[in-house]
Amino acid sequence: MATRSRGPSAGFGWLNRGIRMGFRHPKPLFGGAVLVMLAALIPSFITLPMQFHSLHSGTPLPPTIFGWIMAISMLFGLLILPLYAGYLQLADAAERGLPARVGDVFKPYRDGKALRIVGYGVAMMAIYLAMLAIVIVATGGGIAHWYMEVLTAQANHQPPPATLPDGFWIAVLLIMVLGIFVMGFYSIGLGQVTLGNRSVFGAVGDGVIGALKNLLPLLMLAVGSVLIWIAVALCFGIFALLLALIGKLVGPWVVFVLIIPLYIALLLAVFTTMFGVMYHLWRDVCSDDIVAGTAEATAV
Repeated sequence: MATRSRGPSAGFGWLNRGIRMGFRHPKPLFGGAVLVMLAALIPSFITLPMQFHSLHSGTPLPPTIFGWIMAISMLFGLLILPLYAGYLQLADAAERGLPARVGDVFKPYRDGKALRIVGYGVAMMAIYLAMLAIVIVATGGGIAHWYMEVLTAQANHQPPPATLPDGFWIAVLLIMVLGIFVMGFYSIGLGQVTLGNRSVFGAVGDGVIGALKNLLPLLMLAVGSVLIWIAVALCFGIFALLLALIGKLVGPWVVFVLIIPLYIALLLAVFTTMFGVMYHLWRDVCSDDIVAGTAEATAV
């Protein structure tokens, strides 16, 4: 399937359209975001009681329990992936002016496409692990040993190692570069397997090619996202400071009454923006209905 390369400024366009998408279609997209986020919290409802019990009792989690927690989180992560795909379908319907209902996030399960999407998730997980292994090998094995020490210290409620391993900052830089690539790779691939009806391997191939052809706009997207996060963090911090002053005058309960809805609204806005960016990235790079003149397209 053809993939297109876009100019560097396209990254800012994806971010702009992703932010505006949720506010153009608030009812289906914010409602769907609530359902998907609640489903994503299910693993926490299962594993948090065990972690709290370990914390209050002062005894570390046995390796078997820790392994079960990781396995449960991974399994639920794969089972929730079709809901992410359903949310992309919901966004696609809303943007095209088609009927869009909140319950459409479960559509991949109803249509029998969940297994293919889970297969895509398994493939992506294997690719992530392979990329991480390449970074560790390229920077030396000290990082893996250091990370195991960190996990052991956390499990035993001890302070982490005081020194960083050799090659740590090089590994961080490589992971950041890979993260930018994977951001585009994952978005394009999930769009292809969900909206483009591609096979798992076809979607992975399109994701790799599409991300490689759009590294510059992906970099601009990452820069724009960081700048917006800084602005949002500053605004949120100023608002929290004002609430703290109000709480001293009126009562601390006012802070909780106002800050919790604001925090939930911020989470929903971040969720809809993230999937809005993913959708418009896929649509510009792979979709067949791009308006003429809006993309500098080169097909493969």
